[in-house]
Amino acid sequence: MIERADQLVLNYVSKAADAAHGVLTTDQRLDFARRLRARIEVERRGSQNARQVSKVLDRFGDPVALVEREARRLAEAARDEAEAPDAGAPAEREGATERFPAIVDDRDAPPGVQTYRRLARERSRGLPFAGLRRAAMSSANPMATGGRDARTIVKDHPRETAAMVLLMVAALLVPVNLPAVAIFQIPVVVWAAGAVLVLFSESWQLGEKLLGISAPLLGYTVGGVLVGGLRVGSAAGLDAFLTQFWSVSGVMFMIGTALGVVWLTYRLLDVS
Repeated sequence: MIERADQLVLNYVSKAADAAHGVLTTDQRLDFARRLRARIEVERRGSQNARQVSKVLDRFGDPVALVEREARRLAEAARDEAEAPDAGAPAEREGATERFPAIVDDRDAPPGVQTYRRLARERSRGLPFAGLRRAAMSSANPMATGGRDARTIVKDHPRETAAMVLLMVAALLVPVNLPAVAIFQIPVVVWAAGAVLVLFSESWQLGEKLLGISAPLLGYTVGGVLVGGLRVGSAAGLDAFLTQFWSVSGVMFMIGTALGVVWLTYRLLDVS
């Protein structure tokens, strides 16, 4: 079974190969895909962490832009060879090139431009919900996320999407009076299924997973106790408190679930 990180690489190389159809010859396209995969493997340094691999792919930028840059480089090499046929064999021959186009961080730019890019990246990392903003912007400017918008992220993360859908379904089932399965309520069973998918995901860190799946339980217990206690007010007696607790704990479970899913979504989008 292909690991999640390897699948991200394969998807990226496949997009580049598809973009090369009609732009590069068959030999050039195969050579380009082979070198692109090799360069990615060098940059990822054997990492199997999906988040780290996503960051590496983001550094390469838009696959279409890579193909266009490769086409320009090959055209320039062919022109130079035609203008200087006696200057010796070129270092890069069509279909067997040795140099791969520089990735984003390797571009030869003046020191002032490099400093500006570094400062801009640092400022963007410090902005709240920067990942969500980039995903929203990508529909108008695909380069804002290197082609990663909400649609492609959902497509590339089916397990994570299914997990969050199950968590939301569990919350929506709370007001529905469904019969219990053995001693477990249906919303609890659905929440447990979603929690298992979250725990087996490779896209979130352990702390992110625990916070996302524990938010509904915290809302149910802590939120129910606090809100129930406030509603009881000065009324004495355990029965009065339990009445208020049961009346608000379901709603607090739904609120906790919504917050947990928002957190998981934010961490899933905020990969760069």
